[in-house]
Amino acid sequence: MALAHLSLIGILLRFLLGGAAVVAASLIAKRAGGAVGGIFAAFPAVFLAALLTMRFDYGSRELVAHSIDLSQGALIGMAINVACAAAAGYLCTSKGWKKGLTLSVGGWLLVSFTISYVLFSL
Repeated sequence: MALAHLSLIGILLRFLLGGAAVVAASLIAKRAGGAVGGIFAAFPAVFLAALLTMRFDYGSRELVAHSIDLSQGALIGMAINVACAAAAGYLCTSKGWKKGLTLSVGGWLLVSFTISYVLFSL
């Protein structure tokens, strides 16, 4: 999806919905503990915001095609997030939180860019 196709209202709604989800997950984590907060931190706010606001950016035929593409990418992204969370849990306990977090996020970046490169090259 090219940035030129995004409407201002779509960008603002993505910003508000994504930000609200982060704030909500942080408040839940503070009140109910990290494990419960982690469950809510995994809420796919960016995906849902992008899906909801695509209507402002595309017409009916384009909307269906872009929604399918977004959903397929989200499935791959969510699988990578699960691997990153597992890596962070292991690496933070074995290497310390700074190094563990750096390694797990670095791994997420590497895997995400590699998969994106392969998909866009086909």
